[in-house]
Amino acid sequence: MLRFTLLWLLVFLFASISSSSARPAPYAMRISCGARQNIRTPPTYTRWYKDFAYTGGIPANATAPSHITPPLKTLRYFPLSEGPENCYIINRVPKGHYSVRIFFGLVEHEIDNEPLFEVSIEGTIIHSLKSGWSKNDEQVFAEALVFLLDGSVSICFHSTGHGDPTIISIEILQIDERAYYFGPEWGRGVILKTTSRLTCGTSKPKFDEDYSGDHWGGDRFWHPIRTFGKNADAPRSTESGIKKASTVPNFYPEALYQSAVVSTDSKPDLAYTMDVDPNKNYSIWLHFAEIDATITSAGKRVFDVLINGDTSFENVDVVGMSGDRYTALVLNTTVALSGRTLTITLHPKKGNHAILTAIEVFQVIVAESKTSSEEVRALQSLKKSLGLPNRFGWNGDPCVPKEHPWSGADCHFDKSGRKWFIDGLGLDNQGLRGSLTNEISKLHHLQSINLSGNSIHGAIPSSLGAVTSLEILDLSYNFLNGSIPESLGKLTALRRLNLNGNSLSGRVPSALGGRLLNGASFNFTDNHGLCGIPGLPKCGPHLSAGAKVGIAFAVFLSLVLLVICSICWWKRRQNILRAQQIADPLGIV
Repeated sequence: MLRFTLLWLLVFLFASISSSSARPAPYAMRISCGARQNIRTPPTYTRWYKDFAYTGGIPANATAPSHITPPLKTLRYFPLSEGPENCYIINRVPKGHYSVRIFFGLVEHEIDNEPLFEVSIEGTIIHSLKSGWSKNDEQVFAEALVFLLDGSVSICFHSTGHGDPTIISIEILQIDERAYYFGPEWGRGVILKTTSRLTCGTSKPKFDEDYSGDHWGGDRFWHPIRTFGKNADAPRSTESGIKKASTVPNFYPEALYQSAVVSTDSKPDLAYTMDVDPNKNYSIWLHFAEIDATITSAGKRVFDVLINGDTSFENVDVVGMSGDRYTALVLNTTVALSGRTLTITLHPKKGNHAILTAIEVFQVIVAESKTSSEEVRALQSLKKSLGLPNRFGWNGDPCVPKEHPWSGADCHFDKSGRKWFIDGLGLDNQGLRGSLTNEISKLHHLQSINLSGNSIHGAIPSSLGAVTSLEILDLSYNFLNGSIPESLGKLTALRRLNLNGNSLSGRVPSALGGRLLNGASFNFTDNHGLCGIPGLPKCGPHLSAGAKVGIAFAVFLSLVLLVICSICWWKRRQNILRAQQIADPLGIV
């Protein structure tokens, strides 16, 4: 009995240690765009979250363009009236390495209206939709492998004037930190955009989930290709287990390696050609497993691998390199392509036939540097205080993607700090009706501000004097009031100041008046309350704002005391009259 008890204790202890050291499940966020409630979809009953409060846009019923699209019934689209850039901002995302995938859709009853737009992740463009995308399984979604390090992710859709961006779903799936390591260039400043992912020798499209793959693989989609051409090859398949498949860091599903294509006697070379963007770098991953029963040992099948005619791998012996039959082998290379096609050729050297299981092709994209977070917050505050119209957008990052900067914001790249910053604001004649807040001073690198011809009201923030790089400040023809802050006199780089056409009052700071002698161009006209420099009325006794408040308070207090004294006198007089009226009937003199 004691031996039995000890045995169970050992089993329990081993299970406890195993469970405590087991890897936790990866982070996963799946969003059903336009959905009003969380839902689950068959056959895996995957959970999709509603997209409340992530973005703007308009929800609508969806038409899924492909059978591989998640079976969701809604989407969200972004009309141009809401701005040229619209973003999903998703917070509380743990730091890590992620596969981010976005499925596109069509608005119900508008299936002939195929929109074309661009997609960016964290300010880097990862995809541009091409005409005909809705009829191609590999183009109904965009996918990229990216490091997310600041606790959030921004996924933006940029209009190109060819229809409204329409999004069915977004997936953010954590993968291994070292997934798809391809060499020294790999790292946190690099994004891998999925260009193509093929499974050979089968006609059924599958996701990792369909293969019962490890969740750390990111639920990849594998597009089927049964043959590379008529009589070019023959499919092979097996039900035998595959060794060394689902391993760190890429976790390829074992079942992926149970089908393949093998070249034929009539066409011993296996060749696959695909379209690519020119002048880009591509990371190519080739998968093999010797599942052909005719190959019984190493040395029976040997071939070279050529990329666009150049040899990338010589004397590939799948059995010899993997260690055994029915064992996974993965080869990776990165190539620079100047043309628009990529051709992968397997050329037999022994055995007359080549074998191939799967292909993955990624475009290597250098991630864009982002705008200073302090300046982004300052612009967002300015957007709110000025009531910036929706048509401006101002979503995502102000400076990147470089092809889609914020309208009215000029950017400059600081090479030493690897950051973008804002050096100009041009929002003149835009119908703005708000006010200026002190947050504008957080734009430390501004050289030019032009907000003329709007309906901005309130005072000029004294904090503007902290933007020491400012050379041009044009706030003319608004409804600004109050005095000109003394702090503007500290702007030694200021060479043009237009405050004309407002309702400003008080003395112009003497430092600004002195600057006119040095060739600066200042305009204070059409402000009936300003005084103190040539061209404006002379100032009378000048009181500070505090003194004016003090005088006003004293006058108010005097009036209150006068009223109180009057009431007291009136009540005393009423009491005297009442006493006299009582005394007369009694004959009291």
